[in-house]
This record gives sequence, C-alpha cells and structure tokens, in this order.
Amino acid sequence: MAARLYEYYRESIIPELREQFGYANIMEVPKIDKVVVNMGVGDAIQDPRYMESAQAELTQITGQKPAIRKARKSISNFKVREGANIGCMVTLRGKRMYEFMDRLLNVAIPRVRDFRGVSKNGFDKQGNYTLGLREQTIFPEININNVTRVRGMNVTFVVKNARNTDESRELLRKFGMPFRN
Repeated sequence: MAARLYEYYRESIIPELREQFGYANIMEVPKIDKVVVNMGVGDAIQDPRYMESAQAELTQITGQKPAIRKARKSISNFKVREGANIGCMVTLRGKRMYEFMDRLLNVAIPRVRDFRGVSKNGFDKQGNYTLGLREQTIFPEININNVTRVRGMNVTFVVKNARNTDESRELLRKFGMPFRN
C-alpha cells in the first residue's frame, strides 16, 4: 500500500502544478527526490554515549538506521580531530520518505511552541529546501523522559525537476509546508 501523501501527490498536486505552470508532460512536474535528516553530535567527542543516543533517537524518528558522519579535517578551536564522529544522518526515499514527511508536516511541526510558520529563505539555487528544527522532542516517537540531551536537526527536501525556487516552494506548499506569510 502506498503512503497517503504519495497518493495525494499523484491525484491532486500533479494536476494542480501542471495547470499552474503549464507543464506539457507529467515528467516535467517537480517532485521530492529524497529527504535528508542530519543531526550534529559534536559533544560525542567527549562522550561516545551521546552518539549512541542520537543514533537511537534518529532511528525512532525516521525508521531507518543513521550513518555516522566523521570530521573531514581537524579544527583546534572546537577540539575536533580529523576522523572523529561528529554527526549522524539518514537519507529517506520512497514510502519511508512520504511517511516521514506526513508525520513532520502534520504532527511534529504543529507541536512546536509559539509556531508562526517556517522561513521562506531556506531554498538553495537548485530549489532544495532546508528546514532547521531546534529539538527532537517534537516528534511523538520520542519519549521525553528518555532524552539525554535536547538536540536540533536539519531536514533537507531535495526537489527534482524544479526550474526555480518558486516551483519548488509551490510544491512544498501544496504538500502542506506551513510557510510564514
């Protein structure tokens, strides 16, 4: 069975975008290729248990085991050595991606305190959108009592076939991304 958001994309969003931007072919319509969730764990240098807890939390949130990211070069001011574990990331595609987006847009983001919408300035030149979250506790999968440390994360939506940021923004808006006015 396909994810609810994917069905919505096929049945509603594609025809609306084709009409709005005048695409001749269905293959021209922008689509979300993948979602990358990245969590920085710089304090894992002092205590490796922080990395394990961050990995466990990211696994609970995304339903997929994260890859550990290592430092590319040494930076003495931050006490980081080349090759040290400093973060973890997950790349979501297909059904898992749509289910994660559904939970993020409809459950997690509305749980943010004093939420007024996400910034429209998170787009790069290719039309990809990066959203920063301040804490992992907004996800219902995370038990607040088991959290060792509150961490932020970046969620990047990689958009394929978008000619500019306007098309990309419109695609995400139709998915339910609550942009600030």
